[in-house]
Amino acid sequence: MKYMNADMILPEELLKEVQKYVNGGMIYVPKCEGTRKGWGENTGGRRLIQLRNVDIRQQFAQGATIPQLMERYYLSCDSIKKIVYTKPK
Repeated sequence: MKYMNADMILPEELLKEVQKYVNGGMIYVPKCEGTRKGWGENTGGRRLIQLRNVDIRQQFAQGATIPQLMERYYLSCDSIKKIVYTKPK
């Protein structure tokens, strides 16, 4: 989040109105509804985890055990079970 000086970006009338409520303080202005991206959309992290989960499901279907998958992917037993026993979206 980038800090911006209000008197540089807001019209004078709006600035005076905001100063009535927050005189000299700092406020956070959230993005408009629907413009916020979900977790991992910018970095590709979500896609990497989806691909990892597909690999885990395939290996489990081919006979890999839960303890083997835990060791291979450094995940807990519950995490592996969640991945292999739930249907992908």
